[in-house]
Amino acid sequence: MKNHQILLILISVSLFFSCAQETPESIRSEITKWPDNKTGAISITFDDGIINQFTIAKPILDSLNLPATFYILTGKVEGSAKGKFIGRDPEDIIRETAQTKTDSTNFFERASLIAFTGTTEAEDYHARAGSLFESGRVDEAHALIDEGYEKIRNGTIGELGEVIFHNNPEDTTTWEQFRSYAAQGHEIASHTVTHPRLAVLDEVNMLYELEQSKSDLLKFMGEESIFSAEGPYGTENERVMEYAYEIYPALRNRMPESWLTEINRGSRAQPGESDREYVQWQRGILSRHSFEDMKSWIDTTLNHDNIWLVLVIHGVENLGWEPKTRDELKEYFSFMKTTQNDLWIDTFREVTKYIRARQNSTVKSSLADGKITISLESDLDTRIYSVPLTIKTYVPESWTGAKNGGGEDFNIHKDQNGRFILVPLTLEEGQTMIMQN
Repeated sequence: MKNHQILLILISVSLFFSCAQETPESIRSEITKWPDNKTGAISITFDDGIINQFTIAKPILDSLNLPATFYILTGKVEGSAKGKFIGRDPEDIIRETAQTKTDSTNFFERASLIAFTGTTEAEDYHARAGSLFESGRVDEAHALIDEGYEKIRNGTIGELGEVIFHNNPEDTTTWEQFRSYAAQGHEIASHTVTHPRLAVLDEVNMLYELEQSKSDLLKFMGEESIFSAEGPYGTENERVMEYAYEIYPALRNRMPESWLTEINRGSRAQPGESDREYVQWQRGILSRHSFEDMKSWIDTTLNHDNIWLVLVIHGVENLGWEPKTRDELKEYFSFMKTTQNDLWIDTFREVTKYIRARQNSTVKSSLADGKITISLESDLDTRIYSVPLTIKTYVPESWTGAKNGGGEDFNIHKDQNGRFILVPLTLEEGQTMIMQN
């Protein structure tokens, strides 16, 4: 997804002033850590595409003009491809389980098939085996798969008698509705086709879950919906990440960068202890979390300058895993709105694009003939990384104001290093802005 040809974008900014010329050395620019020189960022994300997220949580967000990211299961949406097992004849595989124990040579194939043998209990065996495998309990995962197939062969496997939210028949949101949500500023992105444990799928079935979901999102939603994705269960399995990063530019699961500290949902690490440029701090909003618990995460973000708080929500009201009520979400999102002057609240996609563009671009400025020229250089694909970057340019002390060619005023601010203006610029080639007082 990158265009490795270096693109040089010259943004000419002419700033006229009536006093004596300043020296070229007095002019310098930087890309601010967050847009509009804010203190930190928040992304609100939802998993599983449960209908209450759209009928209860989304209207609250819309009333506050807050965008969110919804990671959906494309296989549940009418018109898209459904989940399936790809491989040898299932009956042959089932017969083999009576003759050969599960081991490393056949585990992925068997774990891939079992979820498609017809019952919710079989799906549960897949999910539990995946959990054991990812926690390093490989022998137990093998044994559990053997147990499940023994039930299949004996005809004793059945329905669990409880709601499986990933296949909930109430989730009837259409592609037309999803397109309208995206038009309102929300991100609709991939949570795979069926919500499997990707770490225990064989190659062909893993690729189907990742690639087919992307294909349907591209077909029904467009390019903006295939930038980020989330592998189910928050997997950080290295094999999965290697495949997934060949398909999606960004994953909420992992974002390995030298300038980024990642703190996942299960970690007790404190974001303030990191000295890296950015900290992606994921917090799962669960039923047991009080308003004060959740408020403290925002307070921590306000008290540092490098934290990106990524909130993960599943259940809403009475539907989904670890649900929060309508009133709890309304109280929390309303408080979040009060911090918007200091914190940038945007989708996972947009925040990722900004920080990645900032880390992979350089800015230079010079003064000549009464004009300041600002130049950006980046090797990123400007069709993808189109989010405006905020350029903080220090101006001569004598300046009283500045305007662009369209007559838009730019306020002059001041910090301990001097007086500056904030200029939003994209990486689009050839964009120019002329400033005058």
